[in-house]
Amino acid sequence: MKNDFLNNWQSQLRKGLLPLCALYILEKKSCYGYELIQELKSVFGIDVAEGTLYPLLIRLMRDGQLTHKWVEQPSGIPRKYYSVSPPGKKTLKEMKSSLSLLASKVK
Repeated sequence: MKNDFLNNWQSQLRKGLLPLCALYILEKKSCYGYELIQELKSVFGIDVAEGTLYPLLIRLMRDGQLTHKWVEQPSGIPRKYYSVSPPGKKTLKEMKSSLSLLASKVK
């Protein structure tokens, strides 16, 4: 069983990497919020609550990292699809480089 310190550290690590993980997925394909939650769990094993994800998406949009578009659905309820903006792609590249450098230092 993991100790409290390690559990807390892993939780903080996931929170810190969440913007990187979201940008990574959204660079591959546009997603609506719930779909992104599922992708984060599938790809990275990260469980994210809507109350955590949507403020992050709003912050990334406000910072110019994401764009969005509304898409009508057969059910009649439109969904907001998010994708990475050109500045967001540059940011993602820099984030991946920083993470790679850090990981190489602790090996």
